[in-house]
Amino acid sequence: MEFSLLGPISVTTGSAELSLGPAKRRSVLALLLLQPNTTVPLEQLIDSLWEDEPPEHARTVVQGHVSRLRATLAEGGAEAYGIELATHGSAYLLRLPEELIDAHRFGELVALARPEAAPADAVPLLREALGLWRGPALTGTVTSPPFAAAAHALEERRLTAVEALGRAHGALGEHEQAAAILYSAAVNHPLREGLIAGLMRALFHTGRQSDALEWFHRTRRLLNEELGVDPGERLRGAYEDILRAEAAGGGRTGAARPAGGARGTGGASGGTPSGGTSSSGASSGGTSSGGGRSGASGEGRSATGSGARPVDGTAQAPVQGSAGSDEARGDAGAAGTDGTGQGTPGGSRGGSGSGRAGAPPRLLPRPPARFLGREDQLAGLTDVLTDGTTGESPLAVVAGPAGVGKTACAVQWAHLYAGSFPDGQLFADLRGFGEGDEAPPAEILRDFLLALGTPPERVPSSAQAASALFRSLVAERRLLVVLDNARSSAQVRPLLPGGPHCATVVTSRSRLDGLVATDCARPVGIQTLGHEEGAALLGAMLGPDRVAEDPAAARELVDLCDGLPLALRAAAAQLTARPRWRLARLAAALRDERRRLALLSAEDTGIAAALRMSVARLSADDARLLSALATSADGHLNASLAAALAGYDPERTQDGLDRLTEMHLVDEEATDVYTISTLTQLFARDERGEGGESDTGGSGDGS
Repeated sequence: MEFSLLGPISVTTGSAELSLGPAKRRSVLALLLLQPNTTVPLEQLIDSLWEDEPPEHARTVVQGHVSRLRATLAEGGAEAYGIELATHGSAYLLRLPEELIDAHRFGELVALARPEAAPADAVPLLREALGLWRGPALTGTVTSPPFAAAAHALEERRLTAVEALGRAHGALGEHEQAAAILYSAAVNHPLREGLIAGLMRALFHTGRQSDALEWFHRTRRLLNEELGVDPGERLRGAYEDILRAEAAGGGRTGAARPAGGARGTGGASGGTPSGGTSSSGASSGGTSSGGGRSGASGEGRSATGSGARPVDGTAQAPVQGSAGSDEARGDAGAAGTDGTGQGTPGGSRGGSGSGRAGAPPRLLPRPPARFLGREDQLAGLTDVLTDGTTGESPLAVVAGPAGVGKTACAVQWAHLYAGSFPDGQLFADLRGFGEGDEAPPAEILRDFLLALGTPPERVPSSAQAASALFRSLVAERRLLVVLDNARSSAQVRPLLPGGPHCATVVTSRSRLDGLVATDCARPVGIQTLGHEEGAALLGAMLGPDRVAEDPAAARELVDLCDGLPLALRAAAAQLTARPRWRLARLAAALRDERRRLALLSAEDTGIAAALRMSVARLSADDARLLSALATSADGHLNASLAAALAGYDPERTQDGLDRLTEMHLVDEEATDVYTISTLTQLFARDERGEGGESDTGGSGDGS
C-alpha cells in the first residue's frame, strides 16, 4: 500500500487505487499523512478544512470522513501493512511505516544525494526522487491556507532537489543536461535566483554566453518591478563570474564557487532548452594453490594468512577456516555503527534510511572445508586490499580456470579478515557461469540494500538508482564485498562500493580486463596444484595414512586430475565411498579417458559440469575452435596449427585463441605457445562427439 502526496492525493494497493471520496475526505487523509505517527487534534482538522467560519456540524463531518477513511483503508488490507487509523480522545493518529508515503521517500533520497562530493551517484538518486512527483503537491485537497502552505513547502523541496540535480550534472560536465532541466524550472519560477544562477552557468559552459547574460538582465528587471529589490549574491556572483571569464577570453566560468556558499554553481539534466560460480565457497574446490605444477605455493601447509596484515593495518588474530566450522564469529563491530565510530540510534528519523539498527550483515558462506595453502594468493589479496596509497576503494580480481578454487580462496581471505570490516561483509553469487541466466545487478543490489537494513519499499526500482543508493549507504563504512562467479566487467561495475574504506573481491573465469582498465582492478592469479599440494589435499580429505601408503599413486591422481582442486575433491569422494580401494585402483580407472569425466563427478558437482558452464558462454565460432584444439595430440600447439585444425584464417584463429585464453580454457605459456588441459580436451571431444550434449552432468560449476 502506497500513499501519494506529490501530486493528486491517492492510495494504491497493488495495481488498484482506492476510492477516497470528496475533497474534504482527501484533505483529512493528506493532513494525517503530513504528520504521520503523530496525533492531529480535531480542531486542527476543522481549521484546515474550512477557509471561513466552520459550520456548526463541522465536528460531525470530520468524524464521518475519518470513519469512511478507516473503512476504505481496511478494505484495502491496511492491517497487513501495519497501518492503523486510531482515535485518541478528540484527536486522530495515522500509524504507518513512513516509507509508504512518497513524500518521505522523496526526502530520504534527496538527503542521500551528495551533488558535490559524489555527483555520479547523486544524479540517479535525485532523478529517482523527482520521478516520484506526479503533478503539483496535494492536488485534490481544499484550497485553504494550511494546505496551500504545505503544498508550497513541498514545492520548495522539489525545487531544491532540481537545483541539486543541476549541480550534480554540472560537476560531471554535463552542462547541456543541466541547462535543459534548469530552463524548464526557471521558466516556471522566474524569481528563484538559485535556479537562474545555475541556468546561467550551465548556458555559459555550453557556449551560450549571450543567453546566460540575458537571463540575468531579465531576472534583474523582474525583481525590481515586482519586488523592488536588486539581485542577490548568488545571481550577481554567476553574472560576475561569466563577465570575468569572457574578459579573460575563456569559454567557461572556470572553477565554480562552492554551492554551499553564497554563490552556487548550476547544472541539471534533461533535454535541450528551447530559447545500467558456485553458490558457496566450499563447493568451489575449497583448496587452491599458486605456482602451478611447480609446487611453489606450499599447498600442503595449513593456511593462516601468514605474511599478510589485516586490512586496517592493526594487529589482529585471523579467523581460521577449519573444516566444518561456522562463519567467522566475534563482535566485528558494534551493531548500529556507521563505520566512523558514531552510533546511529535505531528508528531515528531523517536518516539515510539504511536501517542501521541491528547487527551488520554477515553474508559470507561457510569457510571452505579443508582449505590448505594458497599463502601467496592470500598475501596477494591482502596487498591489494590494504593499499591505502590511492585513497580509492581497492578492488581485486581472482581469476583462473574452472575448478581451480577461486571462490574458496576469496571466501577464505574474507573470513580471515572479517574483523577488519566491522560494518559487514556482503557476498553474492553472480551466476556468471552457472545454470540459467546470470544474476542481474538489480537483483543483487536489492539483496545488498535489504541486508543493509533498507526497507523493501525504499529499494529503488532501477538498477542505476539502486547502485547509487548502495554506494551512498556504504560511503563511510568499513565493508567487504565478495562478488563470486562474475561473467563480465559490466555485470560487476554497478555492484562496486565507492567508499575508500570498502574493499571488493571478484572471482571469475574471465580475466575481466575491463575492470582493470576502468576501475584499476588488480588481478590475483590462481593456478592448478603441484604434486605436493595435490597430495596434501588428498591427505586432508582421506587421511594422511591412506595417501602415504601409495605416494606414487597420489602423484598420478594429481596428474589425472590436472591439478584441479575440484577434480581432486571429486576423486577423494570416490575413494571415501570405497574405503577398501587403494589410490592405485582409482588411478587405474581414471586412465580410461572415456570414464574419467564421469568418475570426477560427485552428485551435483564435478569437473564436467564446471567446464560445461564455461563452454556454454562461448560463441559458436569459439566453441568450434575449442573443439578443434581438443584434437591436438599432446595439447600443445601454436596459432598456425590451431588454424589448420579449425579451418579458420589466421586472424580469426588468433582472435579466438585470445578469447579462449581470457576465459582460461587454454593457456598461453609463451608467445604463440598454447596449451589445453587434458580434462578440457576430454570434455571438448565428448561435446563434439555427441553433438554438443554431454551426459557427464551435474549442476555445480566449481569456479
